[in-house]
Amino acid sequence: MDSLITAAARALAVGDPLGALKRVALREDAPALALRGIALAQLGDFDRAKALVRRAARAFGRREIVARARCVVAEAEIALASRELGWQEEKLDAARATLEAHGDRINAAHACYLAIRRLLLIGRLDDAERALAALDVASLPPALRAIHELSAAGIAMRRIRAAAAREMLDRARSAAVQAGIPALVAEVASLLRALDVQAARRIARGQEQSLTLEQVEVLLASPRFLVDACRYEVRDAGSVVSLASRPVLFALARALAEAWPDDAPRNALIADAFHTRYADETHRARLRVEIGRLRAAVRDIADIRATPTGFQLAPRSLHEVAVLARPVEEKHAAVLAVLSDAEAWSSSAVALALGASQRNVQRALDALAASNKVQAFGRGRSRRWLVSPVPGFTTALLLPAPLPGD
Repeated sequence: MDSLITAAARALAVGDPLGALKRVALREDAPALALRGIALAQLGDFDRAKALVRRAARAFGRREIVARARCVVAEAEIALASRELGWQEEKLDAARATLEAHGDRINAAHACYLAIRRLLLIGRLDDAERALAALDVASLPPALRAIHELSAAGIAMRRIRAAAAREMLDRARSAAVQAGIPALVAEVASLLRALDVQAARRIARGQEQSLTLEQVEVLLASPRFLVDACRYEVRDAGSVVSLASRPVLFALARALAEAWPDDAPRNALIADAFHTRYADETHRARLRVEIGRLRAAVRDIADIRATPTGFQLAPRSLHEVAVLARPVEEKHAAVLAVLSDAEAWSSSAVALALGASQRNVQRALDALAASNKVQAFGRGRSRRWLVSPVPGFTTALLLPAPLPGD
């Protein structure tokens, strides 16, 4: 490898894409094409970067299998950065295995972390956690140690383990500073800020309180009857009842919890559960049926009593009742939560992260664009959606699977 290629590679390793381009911008050999592609990816030109990395992979000969595997890893990294999450896991796994077999453990580990961070973005936390536990972080260079801690912190934050996440991010910051890569330091700082902003709201006795992720963790551990409107659960005394697949029952449970210790009027329950302003005898009959179903679902932790004007929630533990809600609640809050990381997402990637159909996600994005809440740029397959986070904005930290009909 000649001196210019070596110097360009070192510049990219410390996050200096312009320095790398100065050395290889006019060259058309395979190593230079690969380095130019990585440099353009660091500058945010993902389409040209992907094209250059693919040209480099074709330019390397069949015998240069390690170089071709590195190109596959680079292309996966570009896809992750541009939020194209539908790439083939098998292709990256094969490249990782090739790199390991030829002694390139650093790039092999990097391929593993790309796969883990993709799993985290699409909500497969168990798979991401298992893959992370299988890696030996002690032998890695500082940059990869920082990425390891970032990945672990991302999992901890989605698991609502804020204190553990903060410790991991402190270690990630030390490793990132040691690596001397500004973009990595900035990413750690961004996640640390996320721990201190509003992640949810607590609603109890008609009062609202903003909560950070650490305060959410404390609330979930407290002896309290809690209706979790972030993950569509009802919990008390260690028991959890999931209503994620029963949106009508969850709407009734939340309305009863927000009204506690008073009862919730029948007409208000009908409006919340059935989305109608006009109640007739058929709605009241349906309400009785749904209340019966809710009573059966939560019978181990609460009773629901009929009153002259409506229904009242009565926890069996006699604990205080509260509702845990998202910072901002609207029809397309889940889509906004995915976009809240300020990265540019394709509609297919949003659909993959939410486990929803791309057609429904596209309709949601169009509606949000009409109300100036998101912006689109590009055309066709290159079209991306972007939103800038604002104080009190909904986040992906407490994002569950969507309710049916969302």
